[in-house]
Amino acid sequence: MNKNSLLRIRDLSKDELMGILEDAQGFEVLHKDWQLPESKLVANLFFEPSTRTHYSFASAELQLGCKVEDFTAEGSSVEKGETLYDTVKTFESIGYEAVVIRHKKDEYFTELENINIPILNAGDGAGNHPTQCLLDLLTIYQEFGKFEGIKLAIIGDISHSRVASSNKEAMELLGGECVFSGPKEWQREGWPYMPIDEAVKWADVVMMLRIQKERHASAMSMTDAEYLAKYGLTKERAKTMKEHAIIMHPAPVNRNVEIDTDLVEAQNSRIFKQMANGVLVRKAVIKRAFGVKEF
Repeated sequence: MNKNSLLRIRDLSKDELMGILEDAQGFEVLHKDWQLPESKLVANLFFEPSTRTHYSFASAELQLGCKVEDFTAEGSSVEKGETLYDTVKTFESIGYEAVVIRHKKDEYFTELENINIPILNAGDGAGNHPTQCLLDLLTIYQEFGKFEGIKLAIIGDISHSRVASSNKEAMELLGGECVFSGPKEWQREGWPYMPIDEAVKWADVVMMLRIQKERHASAMSMTDAEYLAKYGLTKERAKTMKEHAIIMHPAPVNRNVEIDTDLVEAQNSRIFKQMANGVLVRKAVIKRAFGVKEF
């Protein structure tokens, strides 16, 4: 597999991770002016629905001067039984120089070891979401200028969240603290748990998660209003946050379910800032994928 692929946060060293964040900050200064030394042909292969990840990758690719193809399984040979490996190998064989993949299977990339072009993981099942984690980290770093000692509370549907997994790995690597909260049936064994009211008061960063109903075997046992009252970020809970603390969410946001709608664009919310940072981070990982060292 290509050494410049990005599959999991734990595959990166601390220096590599910080290097990506430094490049992302560089792109914030350069805005849309810098492009790759030569145009590259990139395919975005999304086997699951996506708005932010898909189109921020596309925006990043186009701003960097890439030629972009957006693939959907519907209408392709996947409907005839073609394997993921054969689909990706086809794109490699016909001249594509990198692929961005989102897939419902955890760690789908273990099937792609004989692919030689860079693979950028746009999310695998409930396993990993490295670029979402990197944009979350960039948002935290912009706010606090460090990771050491920063307290991150991730609250909600933990067991089905690839965001939770990647952020836990990153904060452990970078010297931050990470706790989890939400319904106990959605917790992961061995992960540090804290009741929501304690977690909101404890944290420097309160990150709410969407209920991933598409991954649940059965329907949720409570109403949206009940969930918000028990496990969501209400306006009352938000008042107990530290004065400097910020609200984050990987989105899409289910307003008035995991978070009160009035808090989505509150003064201490960074939810839409995260989205903007997604383009910067994805520019940085594309630059890395093609082995470009300097601006």
